[in-house]
Amino acid sequence: MNQGKYIFAQLTDFLPRRVFDRIVDKYEGNKYVRSFTCWNQMLCMVFGQLTSRDSMRDLMLSLEAHQPKYYHLGFGSTVTRRNLGKANEKRNHKIFEEFAYILIEEARKSCYRNDFEVEIDGNVYALDSTTIDLCLSVFWWAEFRKHKGGIKLHTLYDVKTSIPSFLYITSAKVHDVNILDIIPYEAGSFYVVDKGYTDFLRLHKVHTQGSFFVTRAKENIRFKRMYSRKVDKTTGVQSDQIGKLETYKSKKEYPDKLRLIKFYDQEHNKDFVFITNNTDLEAAEIALLYKKRWEVELFFKWMKQHLKIKSFWGTTLNAVKIQIYCAVIAYCLVAIIGNKLKVDRRIYEILQILSISLLDKTPLREILTKCDYNNFKELSNKQLIISGF
Repeated sequence: MNQGKYIFAQLTDFLPRRVFDRIVDKYEGNKYVRSFTCWNQMLCMVFGQLTSRDSMRDLMLSLEAHQPKYYHLGFGSTVTRRNLGKANEKRNHKIFEEFAYILIEEARKSCYRNDFEVEIDGNVYALDSTTIDLCLSVFWWAEFRKHKGGIKLHTLYDVKTSIPSFLYITSAKVHDVNILDIIPYEAGSFYVVDKGYTDFLRLHKVHTQGSFFVTRAKENIRFKRMYSRKVDKTTGVQSDQIGKLETYKSKKEYPDKLRLIKFYDQEHNKDFVFITNNTDLEAAEIALLYKKRWEVELFFKWMKQHLKIKSFWGTTLNAVKIQIYCAVIAYCLVAIIGNKLKVDRRIYEILQILSISLLDKTPLREILTKCDYNNFKELSNKQLIISGF
């Protein structure tokens, strides 16, 4: 019998426990706690994410089935529906938010790519949001429309590492463009947004901080060309112009020069008009950067399909936030493990393997390593023929 650790315990060894404890002390998360600590709470939530539990009842049934293993899995001496539900309701979600950002930074460092298609010194971020529908009769605080509730998950997605660098949860009523006010901008980095984020006052703030933006122009944009640059129409670029905004309000909000690029996408037979404050990159490279914005949409789709951020195990805003941040912790943990163990698999494949193997005692590297079954040689021994049949 294998006397090693459970795979789930091997996974949690990659989590920086001391850092988590410092965050808990900062918010007094374990004050008046007897046995079920914030660490136990987070591990239960991560376990639920990795095993794709649909509800609190489903999560508790899966945990209670393995009650003798609680100590070795890190869940503490007892886990009940009451203490987990109460912890999600009462304990500060900032504990899990800050810890998620710690893992995000570690994942971004370990997953950084040097072979990005466009040669850029800074980072490339795609900003977008996704709406998560909620039942208004249960989540009474998430009022969206008259008979519908919901929240928005705003995400700044690092395209070079495939890791979200910034997350913000708001009511579904909040317009996307307001998030531009709270994003921590980095000088020299690119921020790629859809035309729904077009607010020239806010975009000028991005410009004054030494950052670059790429977005689509709205149909009613009034742009006064100052001069044009040479283009190679075989790349799809139809025109590349430098100029200024023409209407009084827009010109007042963004008084500096802008670059307007018209691009024809032959694959989809569609014309695009991009605006940016960057004048160094080729026009075709600007178009490629905007194409990378689609990766944040794929990230949202992946999260909703493979992690639990659509059905929640608690009804309060605090419980919802804790569950979403624990989903991000699980995602970053899998990304870190895949990189540190040099696993040649996608995050989805690693999650699929882990979801049915968390309570095995196989070494983690062994279970995640790909096997080429085609290279196994059959035994060449001659099979005896049994006669008489």
